[in-house]
Amino acid sequence: MDERTGHTAAAPLRRRGEPMRRAVLAATVRLLVSRPYGDVTVAAVAQAAGVHETTVYRHWRTRENLIHDAARACADRALPLPDTGDVRTDLRTLAASLVRLLASPEGRALLRIAVRPADEAPGTKADAQRRAAFWADRLARAETLVHRGKERGEIGADRDAALVIEALCAPLLTRALLAGGTMDDGFVARLVDQVVDGAAPR
Repeated sequence: MDERTGHTAAAPLRRRGEPMRRAVLAATVRLLVSRPYGDVTVAAVAQAAGVHETTVYRHWRTRENLIHDAARACADRALPLPDTGDVRTDLRTLAASLVRLLASPEGRALLRIAVRPADEAPGTKADAQRRAAFWADRLARAETLVHRGKERGEIGADRDAALVIEALCAPLLTRALLAGGTMDDGFVARLVDQVVDGAAPR
């Protein structure tokens, strides 16, 4: 029995391939939500997923690789890239998805990983690099929406796509992490309008 949850631990199963990967990543996210970062160990994840610890090490090698793979999979599910044919609608959809993620237990866990001090534990320099790569990849994906808008003439050809996405995401992250405040549909619409109007062709 798991002393933390009071639940009986799942017996190791002969999961392989994609079912095993999904089970392990889902268990990792659940533990990131329910435990301090330092307590999310490979052994704990293996127990929660019902797989052997050696299986987890064989596929991910380190705890940090596992955690960042789980964070990546969680973000990919929560933040699919819309393609409505209109940049304003695409960005509103993306921003609304980000708001929902930030308000969820999973999103709060991702934020804790994002802002964790680089010197919190030994060997975290590589961990910090992985975190930076994770967020850079998320932003680069979102830039696709801006590039489509450029092709349709909705966004100025000379606009920096990265800055457009950062201008959209920064207020959402600021409210989630620091300032608080409502992030309803009206707020999202006003924010997107301000960003798109500012990035429109001169």
